[in-house]
Amino acid sequence: MRDVRPAAALIALACVLTAGTARAQSGLPAPPAAPAVWSVSAALFTYIEPDEGAYGVYLQPTFTADRGWLHLEGRFNYEDLDTGSVWFGRNFSVGKTVTLEITPQIGAVFGNTNGVAPGFKGALGWKTLELYSETEYVVDAGDSADSFLYTWSELAWAPIGGWRVGFVVQREKVYKTEIEVQRGFFVGWSSDRVDLTTYVFEPGASKPTVVLGATVRF
Repeated sequence: MRDVRPAAALIALACVLTAGTARAQSGLPAPPAAPAVWSVSAALFTYIEPDEGAYGVYLQPTFTADRGWLHLEGRFNYEDLDTGSVWFGRNFSVGKTVTLEITPQIGAVFGNTNGVAPGFKGALGWKTLELYSETEYVVDAGDSADSFLYTWSELAWAPIGGWRVGFVVQREKVYKTEIEVQRGFFVGWSSDRVDLTTYVFEPGASKPTVVLGATVRF
C-alpha cells in the first residue's frame, strides 16, 4: 500500500503557509501583547542616630510605582531633613544567569534643600549575591557650594529562606556626625511582599547609627 504520510505533511505545511500569507495580506493585527501592570511599593526607614551625646530619631518614607519601563518615586527626609523629592526614571534589565537592572532617573528636590538631582539606582545579581546602589548628585538651587553627592550601596548574600546579610556604605547629608562616609552591616528577611531589614553603621563607635527598614509591595 502506498505511504501517504509525506503527501499529507506537505499539504499541512502548505495550509499553514497559506494561512500566514492570507493573514499578512489581509492586514489582520497580531495578537496583542500582555498589558504592563503597575508595581507599587511603600517603604519606611527609621533612623536612630547620635545627636549631641544622645540619640535623635527621624522617619524617612519612600513610595515607588513602576509600569513597564516607567519608574516614578517620591521621598521625604532623604536628601535632607524636612525635604521632599519626586523622581522620573527609565527601567532597563538584561541577563539571566547574571542579571542587571538599572534605572537612570531625574529628581526635583524641595524643602530645606531645593534643587535638581540626576542619578540612578541599580542592582547586579548572580545566584545568591546582589550588589545594589542608589546614587545621585543634588545640585543646590540656592548655592552651588551646597551641592553634594549622595550614595547608598549594599552587597548582600541570601543564603537561605529569604534571609539576607551583607555590608552597606552610605554618604548622606542629613547625618550630623563628622564621618562623611559611613560603613556597616545589615541583616534582613524578605518575602514576596515584605522586606524587613536592620542596618548598623559604624558598629565600632561608642554610639553607632541604627536604621530599621520595612518595605511593602502591592
